Amino acid sequence: MKLQNKIAVITGGNSGIGLATAHEFKARGARVVIIGRKPDAVAAAAKEVGGDTLGLVADVSKVADLAAAFQIIREKYGRVDVLFANAGIARFLPFGEVTEEFFLEHTAINVKGAFFAAQKALPLLSEGASIIFTSSTVAHFGMPGSSVYSMTKAVLVNLAKTLAVELAPKKIRVNVVSPGPITTPIFGKMGLPEAAVHELGGAILAQVPLARFGEASEIAQAVAYLASSDAAYVTGTELLVDGGMAQA
Repeated sequence: MKLQNKIAVITGGNSGIGLATAHEFKARGARVVIIGRKPDAVAAAAKEVGGDTLGLVADVSKVADLAAAFQIIREKYGRVDVLFANAGIARFLPFGEVTEEFFLEHTAINVKGAFFAAQKALPLLSEGASIIFTSSTVAHFGMPGSSVYSMTKAVLVNLAKTLAVELAPKKIRVNVVSPGPITTPIFGKMGLPEAAVHELGGAILAQVPLARFGEASEIAQAVAYLASSDAAYVTGTELLVDGGMAQA
């Protein structure tokens, strides 16, 4: 129960890694707030996690939505102890086919959303609070078709390092978890035909030394470690949870 009575906020908490982390945080004693875009999915996730889990509907690409969500959190809890800025999208296109709309959609959610979630949470962050960003192992190597996605994830690694130094006087720790290929719904949202998704999955799997996809629960456990007092002396660090993929 190392997160007992902590107020933990998760963006993109209604599915995949975010939902698994909500369950993990709850199991460790935290009071969980899930933020997501789809009302039905957010309500279902909050009910699934159970207890006093709070579900808030907000589009992280809209700063006003984030501000409104954190105002509700302020009124209900008065503080935030853990922010897991996890919301993100992943779609692949060859570099020459990337449109401005495609580029801006990724940067708005993956970069702007994470940046302003942290900024809007800042006035509520308690001393010793923890911010964790979700990056990706692809921030460390080239993968055809992933130019925009990989770029947005690399940005978060540096953002964490910068904020770790800037927020250290407030005793706020900032870290990154970078998953490798994980079995989550995001693979079905890449905008690729099913056959292409299977082909991509096989190609990715061949690059993983542990020869399997990870589970969302394994990322959740890594995030819970970074959020807890076990990581009290850990800040500005990226934790790769990728089956060794970045080292292959």
